[in-house]
Order: sequence, then structure tokens, then C-alpha cells
Amino acid sequence: QVQLVESGGGLVQPGGSLRLSCAASGFTFSRAAMSWYRRAPGKERELVAVITGDGGSTNYLDSVKGRFTISRDNVKKTVYLQMNSLKPEDTAVYFCFAAFGRWGQGTQVTVSS
Repeated sequence: QVQLVESGGGLVQPGGSLRLSCAASGFTFSRAAMSWYRRAPGKERELVAVITGDGGSTNYLDSVKGRFTISRDNVKKTVYLQMNSLKPEDTAVYFCFAAFGRWGQGTQVTVSS
């Protein structure tokens, strides 16, 4: 059974950092490109970052470039999103997504003073 379980969300002050994790099971993790999406209140879901199966290539939403880093550990079957210099506009529910079409349940990130 395919499962994606996110963790690491929470409340952080502007300028702070969080690291999200997405633990995967039930499929050949190293063969799947993985992504992080987010959905802010009242806005459409948007792609934040994507990483290829071997971790050799990444891509980012323009507004997070230089602040967020996506990475993966294919032994631990986990994908990460390191978020630095967080801004209030980064507040959203963050979702892990496997390229074959499976979503995690989401984790809330709130950036507020």
C-alpha cells in the first residue's frame, strides 16, 4: 500500500526555518520523482519544488529559489524540504507528491510573529 506521510510543519516567526519530511512506503522510491506542493488559504495549489528519482536534478518555484532546498534519502525513502528565511506568504498546507499520482495528507506551515 502506497503511503506518503509528511511531518515537520508548525508555527515559525518570519525569518525562521523549518524542515519538512515526507516518509514514503509501498513503492520503489528511488524510481519516483518527488515534489512538494502548497496551498495557501484562498489560493490555488502550486508546485514548490521537484526532485528526480536519483536526486540529480531539482527545480523550484521562483519565489522560493535561494530559500528552500529539496533533497531526498533513497535509503530512508524520505524526501525533505528545508525552508529558510520564511516569510508570511509561505504560510500554507504543504503536500508531498509522488510523480505517479499519490498525495500525502499535508502538513500546516504558519509563518507569523
